[in-house]
Amino acid sequence: MSEVTLSDVEEARQVLRGVVRQTPLDRSRTFSELTSSELYLKLENLQKTGSFKTRGAYVKISSLSRAERRHGVVAASAGNHAQGVAYSASLLGVRSTIVMPEQASPAKIDATKGYGASLLLSGRTFDDAMKRAQEISRREGRVLIHAFDDAKVISGQGTIGLEMADEQPELDEVIVPVGGGGLASGIAVAMKAINPKVKVIGVQSEAFPTVYRALEQGGGSKIESGETLADGIAVKEPGKITVKLLKRYLDGVVLVSDAEIAKAIFLLLERAKTVAEPAGAAGLAAVLSGAVNVRGKKCAVVISGGNIDMYTLDQMVAKGLEMEHRLLRLEFTLADRPGALREIVDAVAEAKANVVQVTHERMGSNVPLGRATVVLSVETQNSSHTKRLMAGLEGARLRYKVLR
Repeated sequence: MSEVTLSDVEEARQVLRGVVRQTPLDRSRTFSELTSSELYLKLENLQKTGSFKTRGAYVKISSLSRAERRHGVVAASAGNHAQGVAYSASLLGVRSTIVMPEQASPAKIDATKGYGASLLLSGRTFDDAMKRAQEISRREGRVLIHAFDDAKVISGQGTIGLEMADEQPELDEVIVPVGGGGLASGIAVAMKAINPKVKVIGVQSEAFPTVYRALEQGGGSKIESGETLADGIAVKEPGKITVKLLKRYLDGVVLVSDAEIAKAIFLLLERAKTVAEPAGAAGLAAVLSGAVNVRGKKCAVVISGGNIDMYTLDQMVAKGLEMEHRLLRLEFTLADRPGALREIVDAVAEAKANVVQVTHERMGSNVPLGRATVVLSVETQNSSHTKRLMAGLEGARLRYKVLR
């Protein structure tokens, strides 16, 4: 079956009843004001296993015959589908083997193991892991649970669209992250059948613009390589089923950078007290960056997952503070004598800024004899406070360079 209809999605909702959470569709006052819209967040980061993937995985595995269940299942994933399959298989008493890229998030690796799956690390990308999973499927007779290119999986993801349509039937626009396209195609199928006027916009990482190329440029959709923090949407090639559905139902695709994603994660954390992973925040990044103009509209942004490791989250917070002009690194070259550093610190304290890190270098080819290089990481309240700090440093006749 390659076609997916509203009745398929409605059937999937019955299968999922009592298994997954109906996640909140929260109106965000902050993001509504920032974008001059009425903006809602569909918080799939609060779903069981931390992402939407459990929906599709459970629907697919529950459809297997007894014989297929006895052989077990195998899946390839950058992390969230892995957890969804492992969790769903465990609930249904089915053995699961998961193949993940070698650079998968440690948090996702540990969580997948915790749900009882056998785990293999293979290759650098999702596509590399998929090749290994296909080999295992052929060799061991296990059913391959595809992350996106499967009608049952797509139907399961589409239940998110039903929930949004039930709660807010008059939405003008829905913004959805796109990797392989299972989430976006499922939501688009469901919501367009209920309300043909609603627009569904996909968002991809600019490093993996596969669906963007296929839909917006009319070219080939395969990407040979790329680097992005948004591993959940780092897919070299979308599915055959999903591309067909997206061409029919999606109203457009836009691209976002890692920096824009980092800012969205930071603002979600600080303003909405919500933790999102990079792929999960891609939709909001598109709205905040202006790639999708929602001014005057009633819209929903799908926060598709929240499985982010603490090291990456720390990076996102630091990047967000830098982009908000609230964290800056200042390099000073000063005389190598007692009291020289104090002059700098006193000037920073006078401006009521906070020094969070100091690096002092007396050696090195770039440091003149009799001099020392000091780098201060300084936290300020906002861009105006940063300007006051810089004015104070200049008033104290301290020469510095802002490091990017």
